[in-house]
Amino acid sequence: MLNFELLATDADSHARRGRLTLNHGVVQTPIFMPVGTYGTVKGVMPRSLHDMNAQIILGNTFHLWMRPGLDVIKQFGGLHAFEQWNKPILTDSGGFQVWSLGQMRKITEEGVKFASPVNGDKLFLTPEVSMQIQTVLNSDIVMQFDECTPYLSVDPKSKGQITTEAQARSSMQLSLRWAERCRDEFARLSNPNALFGIVQGGMFEHLRDESLAGLEKLDFPGIAVGGLSVGEPKEDMLRILRHIGPKLPAHKPHYLMGVGTPEDLITGVQMGIDMFDCVMPTRNARNGTLFTRYGDLKIRNARHRSDPRPIDPSCTCYACAGSSGVSWNDGGREGFSRAYLHHLDRCGEMLGPMLTTVHNLHYYLTLMQEVRDALDAQRLGSFVQAFHTTRAQGA
Repeated sequence: MLNFELLATDADSHARRGRLTLNHGVVQTPIFMPVGTYGTVKGVMPRSLHDMNAQIILGNTFHLWMRPGLDVIKQFGGLHAFEQWNKPILTDSGGFQVWSLGQMRKITEEGVKFASPVNGDKLFLTPEVSMQIQTVLNSDIVMQFDECTPYLSVDPKSKGQITTEAQARSSMQLSLRWAERCRDEFARLSNPNALFGIVQGGMFEHLRDESLAGLEKLDFPGIAVGGLSVGEPKEDMLRILRHIGPKLPAHKPHYLMGVGTPEDLITGVQMGIDMFDCVMPTRNARNGTLFTRYGDLKIRNARHRSDPRPIDPSCTCYACAGSSGVSWNDGGREGFSRAYLHHLDRCGEMLGPMLTTVHNLHYYLTLMQEVRDALDAQRLGSFVQAFHTTRAQGA
């Protein structure tokens, strides 16, 4: 169901080079996983994902449960055939989406009661139900159902105060109890895939340690770090990542959930993270913010109105290099200009966000390929230094 091989390590950091074998294929790590909430990565054809060497994508348990519903997906034997993706898929548990409902949901020891945001039906999501949904989805990696510990308290009496140690402890311990129930239900269902546990504990290092210790006793085949990038200052996110990343079990894959910028990914790799996901490259693309080797670029800015250059002259994605796959730096001239992309954005043409999304995802996936190459060559330190220097140049 899962086999993780450690192929190389970095002498100067906690970075690892690995190979993860799942039921629907092999994933080379470190890896970025594009987010496909409703069974599709927004604005990207599945063929384009293959062309940019996406190895694994995400699906959203909560939203797919709402629409189209399990009865439909079950007819196809799972999410792979339904969305025509023959490589691995990871599905989240629904915990983050339930958390995002705020005061519209009620959390108990048994699970979470809430009204469907689609039709208002009263629903009850438990660890067992989450495992049952993800078994129907037949995702290669299943995430435990957890409570995402907020940065700001969900207690209406707190008036927006930062979550206290007691609140974070209670939330973390509930997630641990739910983790055990997920493990037991996953086994009862004879799910042939892999189940990951999630480290919680908010912004408190000792609670993160307690959560990890509890998950290690449950012996999940993979470990994720959750509850980061939920509104906390960047320095707090990095503090927790630097604390818990190096402590994750060396013989298992490590997944950092919902993070983040290219710089965050590089820091995560250095802290021993193998797998990343984030909506940032796709969401930012739709809003006109593009990631490049030379820094971030806002295509809506007037300075791009007549600029003949591509988004990134060194990029070989379809948006930058066209069908030739040859970057401008190497003499290619088939890509789309910044002027054209600026025009599409100003006119609201759907081709604009499609092209920018292809670029952003290509950049993230290429960055991870370059990290893997650097680890293979034992030169991660010099690569990271060059990465930061080049990103600071400005696009």
